[in-house]
Amino acid sequence: MRNHLAKNYKTALDSLTVYRGILKNPLIKKLYILLEKLCAVGEDFDALLIEYNNFFYHLSQADEYRNFKHYVITCVLYDENAFTRIAEKHSFADIDIPLLRTVENDLENLHKVAMLSSRELKNIILSGYAAKYNSEKNTAEKLPEWDSSLNSVRDGRLNIYQILDQNQSWANCIKALAEFHRANGAGNFARYAGFIWEEQSDFHGLKGLASTDPVRLSDLVGYNAERQVVLDNTMFFLKGHPANNVLLYGDRGTGKSSTVKALLNEFAAQGLRIIEIPKKYLEDYPKIIRLIRNRPQKFILFIDDLSFEDSEESFTALKAVLEGGLESKPVNAVIYATSNRRHLVKEKFSERAGLSSGNNDEVRAADTLQEKLSLADRFGIAVTFSTPDQKKYLEIVEGLASIRNIDIDSKTLRDEALIWEMEHNGRSPRTARQFIDWLEAKIKGDDGE
Repeated sequence: MRNHLAKNYKTALDSLTVYRGILKNPLIKKLYILLEKLCAVGEDFDALLIEYNNFFYHLSQADEYRNFKHYVITCVLYDENAFTRIAEKHSFADIDIPLLRTVENDLENLHKVAMLSSRELKNIILSGYAAKYNSEKNTAEKLPEWDSSLNSVRDGRLNIYQILDQNQSWANCIKALAEFHRANGAGNFARYAGFIWEEQSDFHGLKGLASTDPVRLSDLVGYNAERQVVLDNTMFFLKGHPANNVLLYGDRGTGKSSTVKALLNEFAAQGLRIIEIPKKYLEDYPKIIRLIRNRPQKFILFIDDLSFEDSEESFTALKAVLEGGLESKPVNAVIYATSNRRHLVKEKFSERAGLSSGNNDEVRAADTLQEKLSLADRFGIAVTFSTPDQKKYLEIVEGLASIRNIDIDSKTLRDEALIWEMEHNGRSPRTARQFIDWLEAKIKGDDGE
């Protein structure tokens, strides 16, 4: 009996076809090993104990609710396979019937596995000969258990989770799944809206960000005309119209990066994704565009705080990106960059002096200098964020205070704001926000909150 039940679950995993990639999932691997042990004749109790606890440990690490059914649903929703890639581009009616039948079979097998409870696993151990002695049976009874009820969903997609949780046949959910992928995408592009391209010792590629900066456009005060230029270009892009690469440059703390980050929170539901590319990885641009080409989502490739030394290879890489090479830039991608430098590349007085003094041994020094200064011109749109004057700074302070519902008379607010900017980082939207943070905390502290 013990072997038969365990084999049923193992067979369900072995039978996966379209969703076979789920078998590579670390937690599913642990379950598979445990099921193999349970299927083996003569497996000793200690070996089963180790594999059961290994599985539970990885479940508690992977899902804070220790809910295996929730975990399997998440695997199904964010698996990238032939079905999800087709579903993100086409309506359900256009998907091949043979593929749908195969997916339905996979979903039924995954549903069976998802319904596996800790109590059932413990009963398999107890009913078999692995737990021969009372001490072993007591140990098996005390093995940790996981929850099977769907009590919370963290990523804001409760509806599709509930459909799968409440349906007795996941094959009946195939249309709902296809519609989910049509609306949200497939794989990690469905799971995450923000990404960063990074390199670690064991990883080099796109890393999805479970938590991104929550700033919204309504949180940003001032610079409305500047942001409108960026917003209009982004709207053109999302609608499939021609759109430009954008350079946001100006003084520090003026909200350049926040403007780009806010776009993600405004338009992620419309298919916008942002990939942050650190300057040192600009040479990986061809790898990135191959990952996103032909995806239905729209991608902003975001380069923050951009500037170059004159010898940097990244300068050449970015120039090639902006000008285009033999491999064309995909139509679903634009580049947004921020910088404190208008011309992006450091320019030295010696370089200009060398044009006339004869001290520069380069034959065409003027051409080199012009190339360096013209990099910013390769962006279709350049938007300037300048340091606010006192009037604009105080307007930003008052706007932020209104958003936070801070109850303070106008004169005191303005006087305190001016003292703050003199004692801290000078006038900027960042300074205004830091002042409002301090003021809000002070008022709440004085009120004993």
